[in-house]
Amino acid sequence: MLSNLLPFSSSRESAYRHKFLNNQDENLFMGSFESFAAAEASAPPSKAVGYDHAEAASLYSPQIYFYDYPGLFWLGRSIDAGLTRVFDLGGHIGIKYYAFRRVLSYPDSLRWTVCDVPSVVENGRAIAAQREATDQLAFTTDYRDASGCDVLYASGSLQYLPVRIDEILSALASKPRRIVLNTTAVHPERTLYTLNSIGVAVCPYRIEHHDELLATLTRSGYRKRDAWRNEGKPIEVPFVDGGDRPYYAGCCFDLA
Repeated sequence: MLSNLLPFSSSRESAYRHKFLNNQDENLFMGSFESFAAAEASAPPSKAVGYDHAEAASLYSPQIYFYDYPGLFWLGRSIDAGLTRVFDLGGHIGIKYYAFRRVLSYPDSLRWTVCDVPSVVENGRAIAAQREATDQLAFTTDYRDASGCDVLYASGSLQYLPVRIDEILSALASKPRRIVLNTTAVHPERTLYTLNSIGVAVCPYRIEHHDELLATLTRSGYRKRDAWRNEGKPIEVPFVDGGDRPYYAGCCFDLA
């Protein structure tokens, strides 16, 4: 378990391990593993794992942060161009739908589907009903429902998924016309698997090799329109070789 993550080679490592285990409200990372499954299996027993429980399902803040704007730009361009069937992969309770409607003109034809885990989806449906948003906002737990959508949008979510983006795309009968990724955890040299503490839970976390992620989209039949780096959103995996090099990035790809 987590006792094997960090050897007690220094008081700093021991103090950080204690901080990680007792975290309440910070976004912390710890450890390096061979795979996503290995990271999940090493999660501490004292915390819930992942987002599929009531506490994590209630975590949301429908704000627009400065690092949202690249994705917001391309999503707005897409909607203006008539790409109005949006599939929000890992969109929680519709956070970006509610946040972006304050600055984007949503047409009546917009259909925004959020895909997430069951507890989050249940909460999202209840909130959508309260906010009278059900005409446009729908929910699913199956990423294969992205088949036939205009835009596959993933903001800060790919790193939490046990499947990679190419596996998702290959499972769709009809691929999205556009893919917009934002605040995706990446590394300039390699793929790194770690654990992420979100306070109420610990999640297995994939930090993807940046160039390989873009190459994967190209191999899946897409061509790059734009790519960017989400500056100012911190990410570091302490006491891991190369753990100071991850960053968040995004891109826009169109079906070739």
